[in-house]
Amino acid sequence: MDRISLHNFNVRDFSEMLASCKGDVYMITPEGDRLNLKSKLCQIIGFTALIQGGQIAEAKFECSEPEDEAKLYRFNLFGDTKS
Repeated sequence: MDRISLHNFNVRDFSEMLASCKGDVYMITPEGDRLNLKSKLCQIIGFTALIQGGQIAEAKFECSEPEDEAKLYRFNLFGDTKS
């Protein structure tokens, strides 16, 4: 699993993309904690800690499925939630 860094992304669009993922997607906190974002509770905890000015400034993620990892890369590059 590679870690993917995302910057300045829209939380609503990211949540839609997460819902389409087949496997687990983990947010890695600055303290090293791994939050499974398939859980809405973990999404709330993780996003609350990282939100700055209405968007997430920077976050690191890991995926259990290569297909989901490709979705994160595409989202990071294009903001595309449809794939």
